Amino acid sequence: MIKTTIRDENIFDHKTDCLIIHCPEEKTPDDFLKKIDARLQGAIGRAFKDKRFEGKLNQTLLLNSNGSMKADNALLAGVGKKEEIDAEKIRQASGSAARLAEKSCFKKIACYVRSGEFKTAGRKEAPGAPDAMACATAEGMYLALYHFDAYKSPDKDNDKNRVGEIVLLAPDKSRRDAILRAVDQAGKVADAAFLARDLVAHPANTATPSFLADTARAMARKHGVTCKILGPAEMRKLGMGALLGVARGSHEPPRFIVMEYFGGGKKQAPTAVVGKGVTFDTGGISLKPAPNMDEMKMDMSGAAAAIGLMQAVASLRLPVNVVGLAPATENMPGGSAIKPGDVLTSMSGKTIEVLNTDAEGRLILADALTYAARYKPKAIIDLATLTGACVIALGHEAAAVLSSDSGLAEKLKASGAAAGERVWELPLWPEYEKALKSDIADLKNIAGPSVGAGTITGAAFLKAFAGDCPWAHLDIAGTAWTGEDKPYVPKGPSGFGVRLLLNYLQNNA
Repeated sequence: MIKTTIRDENIFDHKTDCLIIHCPEEKTPDDFLKKIDARLQGAIGRAFKDKRFEGKLNQTLLLNSNGSMKADNALLAGVGKKEEIDAEKIRQASGSAARLAEKSCFKKIACYVRSGEFKTAGRKEAPGAPDAMACATAEGMYLALYHFDAYKSPDKDNDKNRVGEIVLLAPDKSRRDAILRAVDQAGKVADAAFLARDLVAHPANTATPSFLADTARAMARKHGVTCKILGPAEMRKLGMGALLGVARGSHEPPRFIVMEYFGGGKKQAPTAVVGKGVTFDTGGISLKPAPNMDEMKMDMSGAAAAIGLMQAVASLRLPVNVVGLAPATENMPGGSAIKPGDVLTSMSGKTIEVLNTDAEGRLILADALTYAARYKPKAIIDLATLTGACVIALGHEAAAVLSSDSGLAEKLKASGAAAGERVWELPLWPEYEKALKSDIADLKNIAGPSVGAGTITGAAFLKAFAGDCPWAHLDIAGTAWTGEDKPYVPKGPSGFGVRLLLNYLQNNA
């Protein structure tokens, strides 16, 4: 994590390469900005007048101080209309500013925490709580400045051009402790998201099922999480025929990762989080087209999010009980791979006719959901890059949520909005479940082109294995990876789901 310090220093007296200042959308600079504008000989006022900068969300304006301040440069970051400011807008603006600062080769940056003017970024703060404004600011900066260099030759010039230190300037001494707590929390949240991003970024010849299991075990050992790994023998004993069926075509042995964190009361039912862990998906015998198949290393993004979430929950010592499950396997077209038309027997005892081997994620999740139900959880939530149909429906701006419990879906939508990882609910009517009835088995793994609604029928299949407790499915196919830089998500793996589910657990579990 980038070195971060807190200082209650006058904004004009702090020496830094770049001073970031959040600015609301106005026709003219607000009273706070006018003080800075006076030092900068009216440069900010002129920018507002010429409409080069208006404080719109993610707008930035970089100004050289020309010696009028101890900071060499002032960087204005737009946060949108003052009455609409919330934590997500602060995260985005902070991320946009941090990325511009790094592109400008500033190694030391500072940001003034305007807690008073913006209230608390749209949130009430309890006594002793982390400063919400500072938390969103630090989180946005950390997430934006993520880099994955594991396979690049050492480049000292690259390191020299990256931000190496962040200073948060407290408006007064009374806010210092709250800002310190905020930085600590933001760092732990970002570290967990980075773990998920790193797992997805690794190529599939590194990030095998065994690698995922070893990473989960190391995380658990470090953060006080109980972790056990099931191999093929244990899976056979449990009757996990669906997971083992998908794994049959690969030389890499499958792993079933079980992580347990019990920070709540002994009688408190846990929340079970299940993440799809297909470490590379060729489609199996129903082979995928060659273009962009390299991106199928990200088909384990659900498992990565589950592992990252368990780290976040444990490092923050949340008073909750959580179980994280990750079935991990490759989907390969080897000589012993399952074929279209084969029938598998799942852990639940239900039989599945496999009509398309590229609908494999729901097969491994079927056994994982059955295993999750053994904990008698208060809720089961699964994350999976399940369907291309989800990308067609929602693009890359939101994940789909489908649930057996409308209350659970609403809570996930609220948490997604708060975390900046949005979800949108799709229906799960009985007609979709009927479309999955097989002529020769209990279920078939796809409904067929005449039915359509691929995202919904995929969820309807999973519902058959979730048991009677409240269950929700998050299809993250369009959000687990981004093809372009976003305010605090650089191009590549997003770590989607870690912060969403963390927010859900903090507020509901």
